[in-house]
Amino acid sequence: MAEAPKIPDEAETRARWGSFAWTDENQVKANEILGRYPKGREQSASIPLLDLAQRQVGAETQTQGWLPVPVIEFVARQISVPYMRVYEVVTFYTMFNLAPVGRFHVQVCGTTPCMLRGSDDVLAACKNRGLVKGGTTPDGMFTLTEVECLGTCANAPMVQINDDNFEDLDYDKTTEILEALANGGHPTPGPQFGRRASCPEGGPTSLKAMVDANHDYRGEWA
Repeated sequence: MAEAPKIPDEAETRARWGSFAWTDENQVKANEILGRYPKGREQSASIPLLDLAQRQVGAETQTQGWLPVPVIEFVARQISVPYMRVYEVVTFYTMFNLAPVGRFHVQVCGTTPCMLRGSDDVLAACKNRGLVKGGTTPDGMFTLTEVECLGTCANAPMVQINDDNFEDLDYDKTTEILEALANGGHPTPGPQFGRRASCPEGGPTSLKAMVDANHDYRGEWA
């Protein structure tokens, strides 16, 4: 389902990222992260440090961020483990990008619940906006990836765009969200047709008195 990342030429990557180092602000954050773990357990910090590094690359490139090999090597040195131990983490978690992505990384869930609820329509809206699976639009704005379950099955179909989930989608709503992002807007994440979190469509069907305030049902159940 997921497309293999198109990793850039190594010489080019090393020329650009071989001297990667934390910004002053991120150095403070990295020290804080490392301080959460006891001596000898620094490897436990690999995920938050990789996330921090990816966000720094994103800030420097005005994209959602990715992890060039020299940056992964830098994180490995930070926690004093072989490069391969960190590379294993990067390749396991889809939150990490091994190749450059656009400003907005559109990850469409194509697993069964989303497929049954219309993920094909979501992908069609992306295609008609010029997005191609596994590729980045020529303007560098969008990268489209089809992924496995993102854990919002009750609100299928959904997409994750950078750090936000957009749920209960259809063709028109997906198009609206992409257009808003392209024009500098900030579409509201979460369910798109009025329901709250993962409530049933049409609103709560049980414990309705608890929607807006605590309610003691015990007398009613006696």
